[in-house]
Amino acid sequence: MSAGILDGRAVASKIEAELKERIVALASRGIRPRLVVLRVGNDPASEIYVRAKAKKAVELGIDAEPRHLPDTLSEEALLGIIASLNKDQSVDGILVQLPLPPQIAASNIIEAIDPRKDVDGFHPSNVGRLQLGRAMLVPCTPAGIMRLLDSAAVPLKGAHAVVIGRSDIVGKPAAALLLQRDATVTICHSKTRDLASIVGEADIVIAAVGKPHLIRGEMIKRGAIVIDVGVNRLDRSEENLGLLQRTPLKLRTLEEKGSVLVGDVEFTTASERASWITPVPGGVGPLTIAMLMENSVTACEARHR
Repeated sequence: MSAGILDGRAVASKIEAELKERIVALASRGIRPRLVVLRVGNDPASEIYVRAKAKKAVELGIDAEPRHLPDTLSEEALLGIIASLNKDQSVDGILVQLPLPPQIAASNIIEAIDPRKDVDGFHPSNVGRLQLGRAMLVPCTPAGIMRLLDSAAVPLKGAHAVVIGRSDIVGKPAAALLLQRDATVTICHSKTRDLASIVGEADIVIAAVGKPHLIRGEMIKRGAIVIDVGVNRLDRSEENLGLLQRTPLKLRTLEEKGSVLVGDVEFTTASERASWITPVPGGVGPLTIAMLMENSVTACEARHR
């Protein structure tokens, strides 16, 4: 029996419909949420992400202002821009697209953003509030993961959730959110011994490492829920052709188009054992943008409360 598909696009559409109602309520008071997105340099992926975020914001009625800054920009100059945006009473949300050029320390930039405008949820104050269960602005991808689980009415209380990846952006905040819902959480990483046996005990698997097909289908416990956060683009190398032998649809796409997107989980074989699974693409990705929009609206409502 094949797993049910957790459709991130469908869940995102429901969230966006709810946000439109909140934005209309703000508009009735003469308020329009405003989000400023800063992109430094010419990273191609960052350009795509920023364009998608700005487009979605405009669709929902959020005033989005993407700013493209040169890759020669100094850290001091970027800090000055952020200081100005912090003071600007018309700005509700500030997002600095990562990665940044090597002359700029991302940690310094994140800490400079007003926590009340930190729509990424990365500021130390927001991280601390998350750990205390009092967060207002939660990192977008982990928040989206929780919405996906709720969409399938996944029982979290007492469930064993294995989070593979310990990043500040996904792994750690996802673990905190699961703990707050009474799940028992194990965090795995590159130094974890016998990963397969730990994954095999999990009721919920969240893979967020960035290594294609790290989690093989036979590692998944029958009936488990699998959330695949990884997005890996593979080219037509001999190694990748071998990696995709058990996923014929992905292999065919690779051979036809020269590249293909795959997750951290071997989808075809894992879906034969899981009860629910996210596809790549179309799983977690749409929720990340939807939750960014929600944070932008939440930040606006809080400032005008």
